[in-house]
Amino acid sequence: MVFYKWDILGTPKFVKFLNFKKMFSDPTFWSSLAHTFYFTLLTVPPLVILAFLISVLINSRRVRGKDFLRTAFYLPYTLSISVVCLTWGMIYNPHFGIFAQIFKFFGAQPINWLGDSRWAMPAIALTTIWWTIGFNIVLYLAGLQQIPPSYYEAAELDGATGFQKMFYITIPLLKRVHALVTVLQILASLQIFGQVFIMTSGGPAGKTRVLLLYIYEKGFRYFKMGYAQTMAFFLFLTMIAFAYLQIRLMMGKER
Repeated sequence: MVFYKWDILGTPKFVKFLNFKKMFSDPTFWSSLAHTFYFTLLTVPPLVILAFLISVLINSRRVRGKDFLRTAFYLPYTLSISVVCLTWGMIYNPHFGIFAQIFKFFGAQPINWLGDSRWAMPAIALTTIWWTIGFNIVLYLAGLQQIPPSYYEAAELDGATGFQKMFYITIPLLKRVHALVTVLQILASLQIFGQVFIMTSGGPAGKTRVLLLYIYEKGFRYFKMGYAQTMAFFLFLTMIAFAYLQIRLMMGKER
């Protein structure tokens, strides 16, 4: 379909590389791609680093109520995207939301999180982090449980501190989990759609219009299926490139 012009109802018309030419000269395409990368930058580092630190904390022998903590962090991940977005939409409400009440309590002016172009994307990113971090925590906990306790016992006998055990035992032995979590999060963030569609619809002023939302608009609102498929194909190649690069980096470190 990337070589055709098609409005769903009519007969596809072969247009060679016209869709690609249009895509690379479309400023909305580039802004949507930039917003997608911005969201990825906002979500991937916290979802990897925080998930690792929280899993290490939960897995610690000194922490009580491990089963409760695992459940508490994983529970949001079981919720549907509609429930999550509608709930956080109320939390962000500038009139009666929780954040607005906190700001008013301290005498500050509430922020219109989803209506301000500066804060809309960070607000969506925060919602996504809260919603999905539990899955990464489970992956890290599974990896931590595969590390033999004898490694830590030997390190303690040698006088290693907690930070030394983390940097010389935990982090290196979890490199495959790091790579897996990073790849999964990059791919998931590049496919951001539902949160934006429900919470802002791409606004305000198009500042949260991500690439997948733009593809949806072109394909199912304006029925430009060939052009929408061209952008989807570009996104597919981008995701493959990121995944391949991450895997190559992982294999290079192992060597």
